[in-house]
Amino acid sequence: MPDENTKTAPCAEILPSSTENPYDNTRYRNYVLFMLTMAYAFNFIDRQILVILQESIKQELLLSDAQLGLLTGIAFAFFYVMMGIPVARLADKWVRRNIMSIAISTWSFFTAISGFAQNYTQLLLARIGVGVGESGCSPPAHSMISDMYPAEKRGTALSIYSLGINIGVLFGFLLGGWINEFFGWRVAFIVVGVPGILIGILIQTTIKEPIRGARDAIEKVEDAVSFKESIKTLWSKKSFRHISLGASCLALIAYGSAIWFAPYTLRNFDIQTGELGTWLALISGILGGAGTLYGGYLADKKGVQDKRWYIWIPAVSAAIALPFLFLVYMLDELYLVLCLFAIPATMATVYMGPSLAMVQGLVNVRMRALASAILFFAINILGLGLGPVLVGIISDQLSADFGTRSVGYAVLGVSVVFSIIAIWQFLAAGKYINEEMESAKG
Repeated sequence: MPDENTKTAPCAEILPSSTENPYDNTRYRNYVLFMLTMAYAFNFIDRQILVILQESIKQELLLSDAQLGLLTGIAFAFFYVMMGIPVARLADKWVRRNIMSIAISTWSFFTAISGFAQNYTQLLLARIGVGVGESGCSPPAHSMISDMYPAEKRGTALSIYSLGINIGVLFGFLLGGWINEFFGWRVAFIVVGVPGILIGILIQTTIKEPIRGARDAIEKVEDAVSFKESIKTLWSKKSFRHISLGASCLALIAYGSAIWFAPYTLRNFDIQTGELGTWLALISGILGGAGTLYGGYLADKKGVQDKRWYIWIPAVSAAIALPFLFLVYMLDELYLVLCLFAIPATMATVYMGPSLAMVQGLVNVRMRALASAILFFAINILGLGLGPVLVGIISDQLSADFGTRSVGYAVLGVSVVFSIIAIWQFLAAGKYINEEMESAKG
């Protein structure tokens, strides 16, 4: 097995010639952050494109809302999170760059072959393959970024990386909507799947493995602790438990709303997938990206003196989003609904940067990938896994009484309940975060 600091020769104009830590070079460090963000963007393009395509898929394959919820939710999320933990353990020991390169090539391949599916089972299996591949993206990336940037800049850096969500949503909706309208959903899968393989090659050939602990003044990195000891350490952190549950509830709302807003709009308003995809690209991609970036930046700025700001900001964002979400599913004017949807879309991923920064700061350098994987396990099982299918099941139950409006009422009911739980959990985490962050330094 290769040594974790094995290096390949990147582009000469980007990589400094010095034998010192290449991440001391701001230009190269920013290049690597850009490449990791692009990898995450393709992660979400390949994941999100199904949202804008699902009505066309439903009509061709004759699916129910529950089946769509399974396709967009638990079928992907279960394999994503189950593979995420062993991949994270590998990332705490092996070359993280290599793991990401293999992962992006895998999920891109399965995205492309989704376009050849002839029935529900084949498409389900292809989406499972996407989930397995995507499990190798974020835990290694979070760990790498934490070794590239000091603690006081980590929230911003991780928020920039999390912009990949919004970039992916933007291009997933934009490309998916227009390609589907003119060429069909099968072509859309193929077009967005193939380019990801090129990103995987660039990551492998131009990125050096960061030195573990280099940004935390750690001269010697201890060997990775056992899985049992790692889980015990994470579970002992009360703030970690509360952050994980709070973030999972916000993810459930975000996924449930984002995945079902397009079908709700297509069923209740006179709009085509191309126009809707453009609206959602601008709303979730650009405004959502602004919320993601500003959440991390504001947390870093306010959190210098008090780490509780990293906890309070996600709670406030949830409180702001809820009343606007209510208006979105109650009103009947298409363009007013689309404009109002911009507020919850902007708030949807504010929690990501602050939550990731706190989780990375609560553990030692040999546990960072695993800590991210455990957080993402909770976020994706409860959020991505349960959110869409829960909304789909409730929608099916309400459809006899409310017709095409049923999915909107399902989203609202789920959002109210889980927003309350999320705010409660983040406020609870604030009681312990300062003390546990200090103890982690020791």
